[in-house]
Amino acid sequence: MTGEPDVQNPTEGFFDSLDNPNHAQLYIFTLPWHILRMERRSSIAHGVAFGTILVWGTTFIATKILLDDFSPIEILVIRFVMGYLGLVIFDIVSGKRTTAKRFEAKQELLFAGAGLTGVVMYYLLENFALTLTYASNVGILVSMAPLTTALLALFFLREEPIKFSLVIGFVIATVGAALVMFNGTVTLKLSLTGDLLALASTVGWAIYSIILKKIDTTRYAVTTYTKKIFFYGIVFMLPVALLSDFSVQASSFSARNILLLLFLGLGASATCFVSWNHAVQVLGVFKTSAYIYLTPLVSLFTAAVVLAEQVTLMAILGCLLVLGGLYVSERKTAKNMESAAA
Repeated sequence: MTGEPDVQNPTEGFFDSLDNPNHAQLYIFTLPWHILRMERRSSIAHGVAFGTILVWGTTFIATKILLDDFSPIEILVIRFVMGYLGLVIFDIVSGKRTTAKRFEAKQELLFAGAGLTGVVMYYLLENFALTLTYASNVGILVSMAPLTTALLALFFLREEPIKFSLVIGFVIATVGAALVMFNGTVTLKLSLTGDLLALASTVGWAIYSIILKKIDTTRYAVTTYTKKIFFYGIVFMLPVALLSDFSVQASSFSARNILLLLFLGLGASATCFVSWNHAVQVLGVFKTSAYIYLTPLVSLFTAAVVLAEQVTLMAILGCLLVLGGLYVSERKTAKNMESAAA
């Protein structure tokens, strides 16, 4: 035995190394520091995803207030234009630039696809659905976005295999989200057109999530490709805005409304899309998407605090189901744990 740890068996020679200071120093350099760094990076990404959902869960209050002076399409255009300009300024100030030296048609198509699905398709269809069906219906159907993502990923995202526990967990969390949305009032009424639009919006978000995994993140910083996604989203959104009688009045920009728009534009759009995209890049589509199930919980308790809305026993049960579903979806199977231990 030489005293140096064997590559296949890191413990071999360890105790001998303790008797030799030089060998002990050599052993320190063989420790799996890269694994510790990866765990730390993953933990930070989980925190980032959770923080993003905390912000997104409160945006409905700002939007509800702004709807007194703006139409849904006007709010969307303003918030994403502000978000885009914020990212442009950030890129300039921070000096972040794309490392790509030439125009990449494939990457630009991915940016355009992400802008069309994640910005236009998701947000516009959701807003149009709200005008055609009940808010509870939209909330329940939109909360199915992680499940929709998992189903589409079966065909378009081979890089991330789907576990059975993940699907079961997502189903449990979807039921929980429905109970949170009902909040003691079970009056489900169907409105086919509006409900289909709400369901289609989840397909848009699912496609957006899958496209994110196809973007070459070694050539583009997360702020840079998020900025490009916003640009294409705005381009695709403008024709809809023009057809929807887009007309913003200067009198609508009160101090309160400006602050709310800044929150939606620079906070919920620019900052949160960057943080969400980063989480997807580190954790993957499934683990990040699971956090979407927490949105109804955040919205429920925010409404209780800010709008003094009642929280019922049904809603509390729904919260427990959501948390239980997330636990099941994240839980490693015995086989996974044995592989990790090996």
